[in-house]
Amino acid sequence: MRRGFLGCLLLLSSTTIATEATPERTIYRHAVLIDGTGAPARPGTSIVVEGERIVAVLPDAQADMRGARVVDLQGRHVIPGLIDTHVHLATPPDADAARKTLRRQLYSGVTAVRSMADDVRSVGELSRQALVGEIPSPDIHYAALMAGPGFFKDPRTIAVTRGRTPGQTPWMQAIDERTDLVLAVAMARGTSADGIKLYADMPGPLLARITAEAHRQGIPVWAHAAVFPAMPADDVAAGVDVISHSCPLAYQASARKPASYHERTPVDEAPFNDGAMPAPITDLFASMAARGIILDATNLVYVRHVEEYARDRKGAPPRCSAGLTLRLTAQAFKQGVAISSGTDGDNPDDAPFPSLYDELDLLAGPVGMPPMEVIRAATATAARALGQEKAMGTVEPGKLANLVVLAQDPLADIDHLRSVTETVKRGVRYPRDDFSAGAAKASAAPAD
Repeated sequence: MRRGFLGCLLLLSSTTIATEATPERTIYRHAVLIDGTGAPARPGTSIVVEGERIVAVLPDAQADMRGARVVDLQGRHVIPGLIDTHVHLATPPDADAARKTLRRQLYSGVTAVRSMADDVRSVGELSRQALVGEIPSPDIHYAALMAGPGFFKDPRTIAVTRGRTPGQTPWMQAIDERTDLVLAVAMARGTSADGIKLYADMPGPLLARITAEAHRQGIPVWAHAAVFPAMPADDVAAGVDVISHSCPLAYQASARKPASYHERTPVDEAPFNDGAMPAPITDLFASMAARGIILDATNLVYVRHVEEYARDRKGAPPRCSAGLTLRLTAQAFKQGVAISSGTDGDNPDDAPFPSLYDELDLLAGPVGMPPMEVIRAATATAARALGQEKAMGTVEPGKLANLVVLAQDPLADIDHLRSVTETVKRGVRYPRDDFSAGAAKASAAPAD
């Protein structure tokens, strides 16, 4: 008997509902769980996963294993999936190179990244492929950029809007006092961006207006530390959600303040001499902590820029010293500012691990964060920086089954994060043994 179109739809619908109602159940047993909340490690823990979600976290003795696939972790440590809060995947677009980078990140324990203003035509497709499992990749959350009109002579903006006019696309918008901000924010949201990045060449009052409208429309705002002529205190006063880069925070106390992004005036470090931390900086961090503004510190990219410039003397000089960058991050942490784990550039493709691990080494080393806080920077705090704290960042019922299994205890030594044996992303297992790094050119992005 032939079925009508409606009958076929009903049959398909009922089949889909039945399939979705019975996801595969997997129990990860005998874990030492570090859940990302800051709570002490919990040995003898079972993590129950159905489909892509965690449904229970409980002592091994309480886990009902009937009908479940059981993965015996044999006392290995488990942490939430790691998150890099500052990457660039398409400046300029190169999907093959991006997929190679993303693959290494996933097999190294990175289950989400925040792409900070790239060609969203490319990043959006990569994001879709990652989300549905077509490619081995962290989930990708990305920004649409807003900056003053003068910024769009920057060659990077040309590279990420090719075929269109820089500053006149929904993902790269030139904003001034005459801009219809309701429309501009709606256009940015229309790209499926997870946040709006405020980058350069805008005054403080305009930052505040954009931020207010973005929040009214339900989208977070991620700002460069110094938007020039706006200073870090203008970001804070505007109420942005995340501030990127520790180094430019120093302009708040500097006698020399660039009027625009392309003016490469270095920070005047005299106020920081002899270990001093001037009042404009401590006041800034007090305000950030009180407002819950996250610092996406990106220490590594500035440390490397200083090293490269000292060696080659090519390109623009560093805005500030590596030592000052690290001291600023340490002071922010000391004053209660939440630090997230951004890198702003990756390692060469033949390196076994992505640069996130090097950033975490800096947080645990010269910045002085305890291992538990470093893990939280790359999990719970990083999830909040993405605006995804309800879905990821901690190992709790209802959240995505994003896990990293480690052979060694990361609380004893943060370098033990490199002992990853497998990644679980959205309930799918990615054994580290399945990964092999390929030799290729470095994919590091310049500091922005």
